[in-house]
Amino acid sequence: MRVLIVEDEKKMASFVRKALQAEGFSADVVASGDDALAATSATVFDVIILDIMLPGRDGLSVLRQLRERSIPTPVLLLTARGDVGERVEGLNAGADDYLPKPFVLAELIARVRALGRRAGESQPILLRLGDLTVDTITRIVKRGDRVIDLAPREYRLLEFLLRSRGRVCSRMAIVEKVWDYDFDPGTNLVDVYVMRLREKLERETDSKLLHTVRGVGYVMKESP
Repeated sequence: MRVLIVEDEKKMASFVRKALQAEGFSADVVASGDDALAATSATVFDVIILDIMLPGRDGLSVLRQLRERSIPTPVLLLTARGDVGERVEGLNAGADDYLPKPFVLAELIARVRALGRRAGESQPILLRLGDLTVDTITRIVKRGDRVIDLAPREYRLLEFLLRSRGRVCSRMAIVEKVWDYDFDPGTNLVDVYVMRLREKLERETDSKLLHTVRGVGYVMKESP
């Protein structure tokens, strides 16, 4: 799983990141609310650990923005206060769980793992975009009545992009999710697979679903 840590206390952020990485998670860190919103616009995360007390835009404001943008990523709120009203406000704003500071790292990891597992279980079986349908159980891909034959890696790429539809996915995010690399291989691997996938999806139709965002990555959406 890929986790975004939104925490302005450097030592705290470092401890949490190292603990998650030791458990096999991929973890990114940002220190402000604006950076958190930018990160979630560019990358798909499985869980977000969000501190309420942030410089500038606070955690609750970030949370509301995420839900207004229809980003369903599970959010674990961190709070230094014992204020029940604040926790209730966070849950009402769309948080999935909360953890008061100070906390035990083992409990945080357990909560992150539970949120990621719950999100995975709630993912839809049938994905749709326009006339494109993907059955994630049988892995049957169709545009209208036409069945599209995809290689395993092409299918993984399509499913990732389709689950992130409407959001731009960076090449690095694609490499991490589709190839399980945590580094940039320094090749045009992603571009080659996107080209192959696009050829198969857009054969016999003028309706484009897979779009390039120059200098950033790719996005699945219906053409206007």
